[in-house]
Amino acid sequence: MMFIMKAIILNQYIVADPKICHGKPTFAGTRIMVWQVLEMLAARETQENISKAFPSLEKEHIKAALDYASSITREGYVIINTQNAISS
Repeated sequence: MMFIMKAIILNQYIVADPKICHGKPTFAGTRIMVWQVLEMLAARETQENISKAFPSLEKEHIKAALDYASSITREGYVIINTQNAISS
């Protein structure tokens, strides 16, 4: 049996489409992946700097990324080690 993934609308600004960036969540109509903006926010980049890096994004897109990240940890989540291994 073959499973075919279809595009999923995650919220008004974010979609996951297997034909775009291997199905990773992107901002609708772009190839900008949500993780890129979240990583910039984690690095304390300002909304202004994010907008300069990705001129097609507006403050609503950035808020949508935070809302999405929040929903992942609030609802069904998987714990993944994102830190480099610590050698002893």
